[in-house]
Amino acid sequence: MSFVIAVARVEDVSALIQSAESLFREDGGRRDPFVDANWPTQKGHDYYMGMITNPKSLVLLARRDSIEGEVVGHLTGQIKAPNELRPNAVVAELVSLRVMENERGHGVGAKLVDDFFAWAKTQEANQATVSAYASNTDAIRFYQAQGFESDLIQLKIDL
Repeated sequence: MSFVIAVARVEDVSALIQSAESLFREDGGRRDPFVDANWPTQKGHDYYMGMITNPKSLVLLARRDSIEGEVVGHLTGQIKAPNELRPNAVVAELVSLRVMENERGHGVGAKLVDDFFAWAKTQEANQATVSAYASNTDAIRFYQAQGFESDLIQLKIDL
């Protein structure tokens, strides 16, 4: 499969929302009973539009064959500014990543992450982070293959 990755434009917000909703259904919707899997379609327009237009955010779309081809994946990321606790940390947070199931294993996700790292360096980030559900072992393996290492572990209890 050939694919093209490009920065999302304002006119791409609908395609991004569709990809994000698929991610919500496939990941959070299966793993967290409190996730509203319909949030991207019902309430995500302004959020994703804000990401597309914010210079401290990155939104990439992977498309089949050409810049106008079918969307087969997306990545969103943002720069988190230093704070009082970590005054020297400029963190590039990989917020979400999805590749259509039938397109996985062809390098789309790896290319999205490579482009994210390149962008993060232009933003003078000195660290990149990503979160994944502990039960999503495929995602964890993928992120480890891209160079991410375990750092923090969040524990929870349902009350």
